[in-house]
Amino acid sequence: MKILVVCGHGLGTSLMMEMSIKSILKELAVTAEVDHRDLASASSETAEMFVATRDIAEQLISMGVNGRLVSLDNMVDKAAMKEKLSIALRELGAL
Repeated sequence: MKILVVCGHGLGTSLMMEMSIKSILKELAVTAEVDHRDLASASSETAEMFVATRDIAEQLISMGVNGRLVSLDNMVDKAAMKEKLSIALRELGAL
């Protein structure tokens, strides 16, 4: 499974979220390739799951990315992130 974390420039925000997601996946015993990209690059990427903050997620939808989209209201709320990731992972059959 590939999870792509997206932010506007592919630097700070997506890297912080990527590190949190890797930690959550380890807690859930789920193996996945996790990487981060900027918004412009993400449209040409393929992944089973895309994770982004709400504003970026809306842009990803309008760009027509394929894959399960996880939209986060708060990128530092690890509990909410774990809940949303768990739901998406169950839907994808990875959990």
